[in-house]
Amino acid sequence: MATESASGLSDHMRGVTVTTSACLGGILAGLASAVVVGTTPEAAADIQAVLIMGIAVFAQYPILKLVGVDIGEFGIKDNLFVSFMTFCLWFITYAILLTSAVSF
Repeated sequence: MATESASGLSDHMRGVTVTTSACLGGILAGLASAVVVGTTPEAAADIQAVLIMGIAVFAQYPILKLVGVDIGEFGIKDNLFVSFMTFCLWFITYAILLTSAVSF
């Protein structure tokens, strides 16, 4: 039997929700970086792309709260997980768009 956290979600559903949010946030941040900053070789060195990724990390917390995840019980491990997964998916998405010469 699954245990429930204080928010009413089972531990499994909480983990799936947080992971899905972090992955989708990273992919959307990669796409937004490509649209806003561009996919030229000069754009690869632009710090605005990293700023967009950082905004995506912080934008997830209100969304998670709306979905029903109690972010008040997040520890350092949870926060690092959200940041790392968002960064990884952003990096992969943006790198693919940069190397495939996609133009928006």
